Amino acid sequence: MSRHRKVLLFSLSTSEVKRSGPPRDRSVLDSRKLRTMKRSDKANKIGKILDDLYASPPIPLDHSDPFTLTVAVALSAQTTDKKVNEVTPALFKVGGTPEKMASLPPEKILELIKQVGLAPQKSANLSKMAHQILDAGGEILPDWDFLESLAGVGHKTASVVMAQAFGVPAFPVDTHIHRCAARWGLSNGHSVEKTEKDLKAVFPKETWNDRHLQIIWFGRDHCPAQHHDLTQCPICSWAATKKRIAEEARAKRAKSQARAKKAKAKAKR
Repeated sequence: MSRHRKVLLFSLSTSEVKRSGPPRDRSVLDSRKLRTMKRSDKANKIGKILDDLYASPPIPLDHSDPFTLTVAVALSAQTTDKKVNEVTPALFKVGGTPEKMASLPPEKILELIKQVGLAPQKSANLSKMAHQILDAGGEILPDWDFLESLAGVGHKTASVVMAQAFGVPAFPVDTHIHRCAARWGLSNGHSVEKTEKDLKAVFPKETWNDRHLQIIWFGRDHCPAQHHDLTQCPICSWAATKKRIAEEARAKRAKSQARAKKAKAKAKR
């Protein structure tokens, strides 16, 4: 082979190497592909994972009928479901129906629920709610306007009652759902109203009543607000947006630095 031909072949082979570059790791390619999925495709994949983990998700709040569910959900604002479930047995024993609740002085209701957050306001609301229900016929009605007119009942509480007590498709958004939807890139997380709208757009309507419960349980079991390692999460590990990963990393560093600064200042005293 002539010297000229050898040089030509060498130059061609090196140019091919430069153009193609080193072989890419398959897992990196798969990860990038997952992170650039359309929201609808991502939601479908998330839905399958949630269905596998929580085939029949239970309602976290103990109740026996639409009224006790309404009361329990109203009490859960700024209070853990665990704490609500601790106080409702005694409350429902003496106020488990609208008639019984209306007969209780607000001070008695307060005494029974004093361990929950915003107890004074909630006790007054429960008393007023019971009287409103009696004035409307004595039962919780499967009607959005009726539910949202009750004292202490907002859109989220009404959504839970419509979905879980009456089977009407709804997508109540609590703190777990709001957090997970933002982490997974299914919503921008600007408001719970926007999150609800975005989730309704990507999940089939017939799945809403189970899906919102599944995300609540997933948030508790796998995706906590604090000290969460996104790389180890069954969903965040591939669904979290780069923006969210960066934001949480900065927040984690800031908290770590603040703790270190506080510890250092304490040591100097």
